[in-house]
Amino acid sequence: MNYNVIKMKALIKLKRIEKKLKVREVASALGIDQALVSKFESGNRIPTETQVLQLAKVLSIDVNELMALWLKEKVINELGNYAQASTALQMVQEHFQSYKPKVRLSASIQATLDLLEELQADLSLLRKNDSFRVVEALELEYTFESNRIEGNTLTLRETDLVVNKGLTISGKSMQEHLEAINHQDAIEYVKQMVQSNSVLTERELLTIHNLVLRGIDPKNAGKYRNVQVMISGSEHQPPQPFLVPKMMEDYFIWYSSNRTRLHPVVLAAEMHERLVTIHPFVDGNGRTSRLIMNLILLQHGYVIANIKGDDSTRMNYYEALEEVQTGGSKDSFVQLIAETEIESLKRYISILN
Repeated sequence: MNYNVIKMKALIKLKRIEKKLKVREVASALGIDQALVSKFESGNRIPTETQVLQLAKVLSIDVNELMALWLKEKVINELGNYAQASTALQMVQEHFQSYKPKVRLSASIQATLDLLEELQADLSLLRKNDSFRVVEALELEYTFESNRIEGNTLTLRETDLVVNKGLTISGKSMQEHLEAINHQDAIEYVKQMVQSNSVLTERELLTIHNLVLRGIDPKNAGKYRNVQVMISGSEHQPPQPFLVPKMMEDYFIWYSSNRTRLHPVVLAAEMHERLVTIHPFVDGNGRTSRLIMNLILLQHGYVIANIKGDDSTRMNYYEALEEVQTGGSKDSFVQLIAETEIESLKRYISILN
């Protein structure tokens, strides 16, 4: 097929017909209204980046080809009314002549990512069976495990009673209660960002951190640290506080440069590791980093990667981070996040089947 000639709207319709899918079936797989799919096919609406990735899976279209067509449509729509469009496009072409979009990954990581994409496609076809109750239960488990990693002693049942029933658990500290409530509220904020297709910025990051520490440490909630900190049991020494603002500026520059270049799971792992390595906050770095990681995963049609808080899993998690932070390879950490996402996808699929 000549992708230089065909338009994105025609390709989407052609592939849907080839797979003998109805418009409503594609809409159900994407979790959107069928009228929106019809607008994609008529050219009256351009999909979002997340929807393009989902369409590629559902319709078995090469994701790189569909992304290229999507970008072409966006450029045409953006520049079509300007007399200088052809000159601008020529300048852009010259800029990208030396651009190297391919990111080399180890064979094991690439194999894991291939499996992830297969599972994501399977999940997309089962989304019609999704329900609020399933999502709510899995989010509660995530709150429980993420807090458990940081030493919170509430059980899963107690976390449910605190978050959903508003009960107080005897013998548990007020901080542990707030950690559960705050983390659940932070998840809701992340979901709002996904629904509004928001791009992560410093403001959103600080808002998420503020939610994590709300009522626990008002002085430092949503603010970069101005004191030096140490990570208990780790050889990694976080940077001096005066370096943090510039390192966070670089963090967002890196994100802007790589958010469409890297595989979403690799991007999510990198954003998690880079943030927790900078350690920009007095407290709440781990929970905030995992929330940012899962924001990126959810934005790309994946599910929450729930790293467990049991001793064995937590140790593997810390060791993989430590390897990166002490100058080692990032492969182990990327692999850990990818494998965690695989387990989360498999569980989600098994529930919906």
